[in-house]
Amino acid sequence: MNLPAARGPITAALFGRLTGPPGGEPLAVHEVDDEDLHLALFVCYELHYQGFDEVDERWEWEPSLLRTRAELERRFESALRELVPRPPAVPPQEVRRALTELVAADDGPPLSTFLQREASLEQFREFVVHRSIYHLKEADPHSWAIPRLRGRAKAALVEIQSDEYGGGRPERMHSELFRATMRGLGLDDSYGAHLGRVPAATLAISNAMSLFGLHRRLRGASIGHLAAFEMTSSLPNRRYAAGLRRLGGDATATRFYDEHVQADAVHEQIAAHDLCGAFARDHPSLAGDVLYGAACALTLERLWAAQVMSRWLRGTTSLLGEVVAA
Repeated sequence: MNLPAARGPITAALFGRLTGPPGGEPLAVHEVDDEDLHLALFVCYELHYQGFDEVDERWEWEPSLLRTRAELERRFESALRELVPRPPAVPPQEVRRALTELVAADDGPPLSTFLQREASLEQFREFVVHRSIYHLKEADPHSWAIPRLRGRAKAALVEIQSDEYGGGRPERMHSELFRATMRGLGLDDSYGAHLGRVPAATLAISNAMSLFGLHRRLRGASIGHLAAFEMTSSLPNRRYAAGLRRLGGDATATRFYDEHVQADAVHEQIAAHDLCGAFARDHPSLAGDVLYGAACALTLERLWAAQVMSRWLRGTTSLLGEVVAA
């Protein structure tokens, strides 16, 4: 993957630094808009995943870059606190119920219904481009939590992640199934190919996963985020599969969505009860973090979907630049 085009002074300075040898002073982060901030933060996090072709791998743990990232994270965390009210505290034994109520109360835009019944092929392709930012590394951000858990919670997370990684069969990894969907839609399926085309709202979803996953202090938020992700997945994926079939998608193209209809129906029970419930019992003081992570996942997803839907209803692309249509 190559570095994308800069979106402001922070990314311009950051990318210029990253293409040189590691070292130097931290970047000064003053006024920064969402596009600049989230792209800069995403690139900093990506050094812990697959990295960039033109960036020396030693940058991953370069102290000056970590200090720059810490300031970007501080701003993102502050924005999340303003955006997402912290759910009321509950006893550990009530965490599963509270998660269920959070999900039930979410009233995000009917994006999945629109994709099932009305979306054009071009709009479905745009949707897949947005989702590629996460799905091409599906499960990786939440896997950071595995060594930070113990006992029943750890075993539950490993059980979920094993399915996400295909149970040891590379062709069944969910990231590989998503690649097949992209190819079926005539899209470039290479890792990070569309990073420069997605807006801040899309990047914020992935950035929250990485923020929670890469900080041990936020491990409760990380598993709560995963629980919300799994608990809101099965029905939308059924609709995505139906929408893609309506548009001519074959069994290979829809397999990613079909797989999630079944897998996530099981995962949501494991995530809510065995993962989050067990963690809250082991760490009662962090039960609130679990619910906060779930609330962040729901809120960022709702804001992203609202932005995409508003662009489509105005007859414009939801991506940066030209439409995706072949």
